[in-house]
Amino acid sequence: MAFVLAASATPRAGAQPAPSAAPAASPAASASPAPLPQASPAPPDAAATATPVPVETPTQPPIIVDPAGAALSPGATQTLRVMQVIGAIAVSSADPAIADATVDQTLRTLTIFGRSVGRTVVTVRDDRGLTRDVAVRVAFPAGSIADAATVRISGEPASQAFVREQALSAAAKRAVLRPGAAILTTADSISVPRPLGVDNVVTVDVPIIIQGGDTYLTVQGTTHVRVENVAVPRVRPSKLLVSDYPETLRENGVLFTADITRGAAQRFLYYHFNPAGQPGRRIVLKAENLSSQPAIVQYIAGAAGPGVNEMEVGHLSTQRFLVRQVQNEGTVVVLPPNSTTTIVDQRLPARNVVSGLMQLNEVEGAPLHLTLIAQNEGDPVDGPVVASALLTGDHPHARGIYSIPEFFFDYSYNTDGPDLEVPIGQIPLPNLVQGQALAGDYGVLQQVTVRMSNYDPRNAHNVALYANPRGGRATGTFIVDGVLVQAHAMAPFGHYKLRQYTLPPGGFVRTVIVTMPEGGSSYPLRLIVAADDGSAAPGSSDSPIY
Repeated sequence: MAFVLAASATPRAGAQPAPSAAPAASPAASASPAPLPQASPAPPDAAATATPVPVETPTQPPIIVDPAGAALSPGATQTLRVMQVIGAIAVSSADPAIADATVDQTLRTLTIFGRSVGRTVVTVRDDRGLTRDVAVRVAFPAGSIADAATVRISGEPASQAFVREQALSAAAKRAVLRPGAAILTTADSISVPRPLGVDNVVTVDVPIIIQGGDTYLTVQGTTHVRVENVAVPRVRPSKLLVSDYPETLRENGVLFTADITRGAAQRFLYYHFNPAGQPGRRIVLKAENLSSQPAIVQYIAGAAGPGVNEMEVGHLSTQRFLVRQVQNEGTVVVLPPNSTTTIVDQRLPARNVVSGLMQLNEVEGAPLHLTLIAQNEGDPVDGPVVASALLTGDHPHARGIYSIPEFFFDYSYNTDGPDLEVPIGQIPLPNLVQGQALAGDYGVLQQVTVRMSNYDPRNAHNVALYANPRGGRATGTFIVDGVLVQAHAMAPFGHYKLRQYTLPPGGFVRTVIVTMPEGGSSYPLRLIVAADDGSAAPGSSDSPIY
């Protein structure tokens, strides 16, 4: 193996050193080195050292379309304004089969044409390249709204609340709805300046909104309703008609039939429940005029439901009827000859109850035939009655005709004597047709007049009127001396103060109580007149009376 050795810096033995170089001349001691000329430093480059300033591009104003979207029916057009565009406007549709559009360059408008049901997007573009998307929905309207309607009512006078309700009902009947659509307007949105006297007329504007969810376009409008208050004499009913069997519905069919005649008013009570697992239903009351002459009918109605609280439904039905019966507030309808007219139409979903109290008075015409029907919710409401046998059930309740629709009682009470007790709903009424007796007197109006006397010539005495449920939990409606007094559910055998009185020394007070046993509650109930025991006053937080 070969190795390469590096030369050493040490001189070899015997070698002569190389002669040194001549020494440089030393500078003079007094002489100072001359400074070298220095170049002045260049000034810093401002462009290189300054923070860069961004160049701002002006924000382009966006395109505005007003309204921002379009909703129209097939075959219809809608025009929108286009603003803040520069140059020419171009437009394109994502699906021209649903909707397409054209532009008016001069007016700066966009006209959209509905072609078929669906949703699409129309895009607007200008010369800057900016765009705006316009959502377009093409669907059928949820219905149509009538411009005018007329309703005839009675009332002495008709209250503002009743006029509002009747105007809304008339406008709703004139509206045409597609399947699944609904009217959302309430009577609270209707303005009625004052009660309507007998033989007076008022025109009421009823705003109507018809909605159908995602299926239909919402429709809004106003129906101008002419409300006429016609004079109808008060007529006491001669019979009580009751339909409470089958109370629980498990099939469709006829629930009740009866005839009404001129000059013999009838009171009609119905109460029915649609249990879980059953299809949605309707309760429909139809009146058939089989003669060749028209008929005129006044009916006073208190309907309630659908609702899941059976006591509340029964209470509201009774309360509404009693208040309207006092004012003779009713609807007056003309039944054309050889026709069938729908008087009642109430939805009845599963797990719900409906109740109705009516007083039907035929003012003119031949006898009419009434039929109460349970039908599927989606079936047509109007049209002739389909003949069928009466429905039956597995637990009998009252269904029939009863001869005493009203009770009138007169009592005396004095502060030195025993308490006065008046039973309400304790007299069972025999059925004039085959069927159950009417226990509890449901639908029977009870008027109690009490003369309360104080024989003490020196001292005033405080007296009270109490409600005392005896059959179970019960609600109540009482019109005491023309004042509406109501009771939430009262526990059985409780003692609930309805009204307080002060009898002057040696004087007396006369009081009149009108009430009626309520569907869904357990009657009988006692009205008691006794000395004021100091218990919770009606309307207080500790009392169910309001």
